[in-house]
Order: sequence, then C-alpha cells, then structure tokens
Amino acid sequence: MHSFRTPGGITLGVEHFGDEAAPLVLLAGGVTMLSWPDALCEALARGGRHVVRYDLRDAGTSTTVDPEAPAYTLRDLATDAAALARGLDDRPAHLAGTGVGGMVAQVAALDHPDAFSALTLAGTRPVAPGPVDPDLPDHDAAKMGQRFSLPKPDWSDRASVVEFAADAAEVFGDDPAEARATAERVFARTPGAGPAVRMANHLGMVFSRLDCTPRWRERLPRLAVPTLVVHGRHDPFFPVGNGEALAREIPGARLLVLEEAATAIPATAADEVAAAMLAL
Repeated sequence: MHSFRTPGGITLGVEHFGDEAAPLVLLAGGVTMLSWPDALCEALARGGRHVVRYDLRDAGTSTTVDPEAPAYTLRDLATDAAALARGLDDRPAHLAGTGVGGMVAQVAALDHPDAFSALTLAGTRPVAPGPVDPDLPDHDAAKMGQRFSLPKPDWSDRASVVEFAADAAEVFGDDPAEARATAERVFARTPGAGPAVRMANHLGMVFSRLDCTPRWRERLPRLAVPTLVVHGRHDPFFPVGNGEALAREIPGARLLVLEEAATAIPATAADEVAAAMLAL
C-alpha cells in the first residue's frame, strides 16, 4: 500500500497493479478501494494497464477526520480524483467509480474533462444520495427493510462486523463469503478504532452527510469520453434502471449488465468487466 498527497494537502491511500509506465486506470473506491475486486485489478494489469485503486476521504488509509460531519463536498472528492490522475500520469486517465464512487467519477469527468480519457460507472446512479428522481427506480423497499432489520454489530469487534457484512451481503444477493473476506480486510485497514470511523468504512455512511449539490444529471449529455456502464441485474440498492438511465443519457455509452450480479462486482465477473473496460 502507498499514499498520495494532493496539492490540497489530502492524503489518499492507493494501491498499484501492473506497469507504472502503462496507461493509467484509476479506480475510485466506493468508499474503500476494496470495493474493486483484486481479480479485476489484476485482469486490467494483465491487459497492459497501470491500475491504481484508492480510498475516498474518511475511508481506508486516506485522510480521516470526522465521518459524521465531513467538511468537504462531492466536488472536493471529484477534485481529489483529478489531482490523483494528473499526479500519477501526464496522460489523461481512464476513471472508474463504483457505487457512491461512481457519483464521484461522474462529477470528476464533468468538472475536470482534461484529466480523463474514458469513464466506467459501476452500480451507481445519476443523482446524489437522498430522494430519487421520479423516473429512476429507488432502493428495493423489501430488501432495505430486511437489511435494516439486521442486528447492528459491535463496530469495535472484528468478528461482529465481519458477520454483519456477510449477513447484509446475503440480503442484497451478493456472495457472503466474498463479503466476509473483504470486511476482514476493511476492518484491518481502518485507521483508529472509533465506531463512527469503522461504520463509515464498512457502510459509506459519510455520503449521507455530504453536500452533493448542485445536481449533475442534466450535464451528462456533455460527456465526450468513451463510457462503460456496468450494473448487476439483481442490484436492489441501485436497481438496474439507474444504470440504464446513465447509459441513455451519456452519449455513446455502452451498458454491460451482469446477469448474475447484485450490488458488488463478483470475482467471477472480473474478466468480463476487465475486457469491456480495456475495449474503451
């Protein structure tokens, strides 16, 4: 693991795969870098790319201050992505974001078009957390009810947090074993032992407190880079209609629906997703 210091003084936790002289693929965490499977990073590196996945602020080994009261905005996270892309390569990068990281990626590509040559948006939607636009499918109410009925873990206890992650994955249709293994690694990388910090790392709760204005959906038709939209057919958190909307509104975007996937990109889909990304 390494770190990168932005011109604004923010430290971002990063991990490199492949030849650092190769074209850059930058993977924005959702919220930690481990939301991008190792197998996908390795497949992209085998395809001749320098792959860098990174933690958003208040996650992993990136700058963590107060996840319950973030003193930055979605625009600042987009600026982080652009600073990282420019600092790692003098050529525009392929930027990818998953989940809430996909929101960061959309805004970054819109606000910093010179920094990026291609865009991949996985399991995300074209509007900020909160009330959804009437034409977009909202979270699956039944699944969300099951998820929020799970007993809350003891955020200071590794075993409790790991089992909670596995149970939540099962509710959402993801692989509990993969979720358990990832949660173990997220727990080990979390700076400090405060419950709010641990919850932010595992649940991305900082986004519910983040200023994500102004809207950016209406700007999507201005995107002029090759774009891939990846979405799980059975995603109950951001149902697939959100990915379909992104693909319609971004000129020339390709939609790749993973027929067996839910919210997470499963390791079994890594080669398929990597091939689609490498084709941009």
